[in-house]
Amino acid sequence: MAYLAPNNPEIQRPVGNAFIALTILAALFLNGLPLEGALLMLRPDFVALVMLYWCMHKPWRIGIGLSWAVGILADVADASLFGQHALAYTLLAFGGVVLHRRLQMFNLRQQTSQVFGILAMTYAAYALVHWQVNGYIVWPYFLGCLTSTLLWAPLSILFQTMRQKRVEQKGA
Repeated sequence: MAYLAPNNPEIQRPVGNAFIALTILAALFLNGLPLEGALLMLRPDFVALVMLYWCMHKPWRIGIGLSWAVGILADVADASLFGQHALAYTLLAFGGVVLHRRLQMFNLRQQTSQVFGILAMTYAAYALVHWQVNGYIVWPYFLGCLTSTLLWAPLSILFQTMRQKRVEQKGA
């Protein structure tokens, strides 16, 4: 939106619930990729990125309740502590919904720096839960926050491109 050129003859298609559900399911599957070692620490949280995108662009449809439900699904899929992802995605959705107007007013580079803060809060929730359960924090796990932030721009561009519809220019 804000990072597209103002004279760009593209308009946004309305987003159907099926498309939103498909992107969330795809993100859940991507989070389930069988990675181990250093790749596991670098794995971005695809569900967090997709949920933040939709909370930012469609806050009246995707909000805290749906983020909690998707978090419970992520807990089951990841076989992690029940409620860990739900808590983190709820905080993420709160940040996305409350700041959606502010985030949309920035260009993509400025948005990315703001998204880093929201994702860092999400990863801090993971770390706090892990600390309470196991008694220590796995600091390299925060590398996933950096890779998630680096994927924000390509994901936003991909979703914006999928939502755009070409307008025939007359006289061209």
